[in-house]
Amino acid sequence: MVAFSKVAVAAFAGLVAAHPGEKHDAHKLKREISARDNYARAQALQARSIQRRAKKVENLRQKRGITGAARKDKRDLADLQAWEAINHNQTGVYNYDSSTSPEDIFGANTSCILAPEVTDGPYYVVGEYLRSDVKESLYSEGVDTYLEVQYIDVTTCEPIKNVAVDIWNANATGVYSGIYTDGNYAADGLNSTYLRGVQLTDADGIVAFETIFPGHYDGRAVHTHLLAHTNASVQCNGTVSSWDAKVAHIGQLFWDDALRAEVEATYPYTENTQALTTNDDDMWSIVQADETYDPLPQYIYLGPSIEDGLFAWIQIGINGSADYTDDDYYSIAAYLDENGGHAESSSMGGDAGGDAGAGNGTAPSGTFSGTAPTGTAV
Repeated sequence: MVAFSKVAVAAFAGLVAAHPGEKHDAHKLKREISARDNYARAQALQARSIQRRAKKVENLRQKRGITGAARKDKRDLADLQAWEAINHNQTGVYNYDSSTSPEDIFGANTSCILAPEVTDGPYYVVGEYLRSDVKESLYSEGVDTYLEVQYIDVTTCEPIKNVAVDIWNANATGVYSGIYTDGNYAADGLNSTYLRGVQLTDADGIVAFETIFPGHYDGRAVHTHLLAHTNASVQCNGTVSSWDAKVAHIGQLFWDDALRAEVEATYPYTENTQALTTNDDDMWSIVQADETYDPLPQYIYLGPSIEDGLFAWIQIGINGSADYTDDDYYSIAAYLDENGGHAESSSMGGDAGGDAGAGNGTAPSGTFSGTAPTGTAV
């Protein structure tokens, strides 16, 4: 939602009426009217988002056969910093009483502000499958997480559609698919695709993914990668090519340490033997967060147990005309084509901590995003 105060909006509305004989600068008035209109559009967008999130949660509960009340646990705020000190767990105010306002639960946690850029790490793969459900039959067991991400163009404060959004995260034991390095080996190596996918934003700037809560790995706190391309092209086979598209945003989402601890007390996270790093000790969390941007999604428990799954959401402000293709934060580790996965030149190095660059790649001939493996939802 656009960050205009109610006082400011009232001032705009009453500007001329309060001073009927006073002359006003035309350019100033135009800016104020534009700000008022942006606020109104953002309010309408927020209202649609709230209703959509509420309906989605109700549908997920019905689909999963959950009838028990959702968890209402609150996390300990004492030792967490800045944004971490804000309770992102909305389950405590969520119930099915008709007197409960959805606005109190499903509002977004960011505004029309530019989200900071952060590295995509050494494990980004181009050409992933166009699908919303990125779980596969192997290596995808864990706490189901339904993630809704809304992209807002900060130059207009409007949702931005047709943005190709890649998502990828480690599985419950802290291993990425699609790569093969000494620090992080994926079963099936370059040919594996679990927990990776691409979606295009809709008219409200929304992408929605069904994934799992990420596992941790040595040197990094639990996080989810997101990378947004504008001007991506849809191929004749219905998939998305982003090789020649603009990189509008490179980001990572972080998750509550207390939530992470609860998740990792369940199987198969308990099989993860890699060293744990908290948000406060992570090398990139301080880059992704700033005074105006909160990198932790809001979430609710879908049922009485963490194993019933989570619904999470966040807004991300991007500059729709920006291009970070040549930025040091953008690196391509591998690509997927009709012959499977391939390392991008010599870029498959990089440490398990995820802070090594992988080098900007150029598109090989014949690359494409293929159809999803059998048993996955597109």
